[in-house]
Amino acid sequence: MRSLPTILKTELLAESGYFQIEALHLEFSNGQQRIYERLRGTGYQSVMVVALPDPEHALLVREYAVGVEQRILGLPKGGVELGESYLEAANRELKEEIGLSAGRLCELGQLTLAPGHLCHSYRVILAEDLNPCKTLGDEPEPLEVIQVPLASIPSLVACGELHEARAIAALFMAMNHVTTRSPFGRGKHS
Repeated sequence: MRSLPTILKTELLAESGYFQIEALHLEFSNGQQRIYERLRGTGYQSVMVVALPDPEHALLVREYAVGVEQRILGLPKGGVELGESYLEAANRELKEEIGLSAGRLCELGQLTLAPGHLCHSYRVILAEDLNPCKTLGDEPEPLEVIQVPLASIPSLVACGELHEARAIAALFMAMNHVTTRSPFGRGKHS
């Protein structure tokens, strides 16, 4: 396995309340030097929640996404607040976004988004044993909650209705977990 490139210099190009744009001057093991730009977060951690009301269905949300300027189908998600665990953040986001609380939470793994340019990863959390429990969140408008059969996820992706890559990856992680787990379950549970 090749060694990691040496960082010769890091320059801060721009900064906002949420992001920093950095230029990294790198030298690779073969002597080649390049400058890469990346968007670095400010320590923000986040979760994406696959909520299963039963083993055959998932709850998706439709909400406005400013990056693509349209309402898209995805999953409940949000930031981890100071002092919260990933599982606590996932349950809070469920309560705020879809009005449900999970009796059982399981961390399925970590995913990155555009790792060539973005320094951000998020935790995928499976939420089961759901019960009504609404709390006020930071959403500017109520999200549309849609229950879909897990078996229909591939066709939703194929027809373009579900196109958020991180939601698709999280759903496939959950579907794999549900079909392969032992009767006693796996993963980190709350």
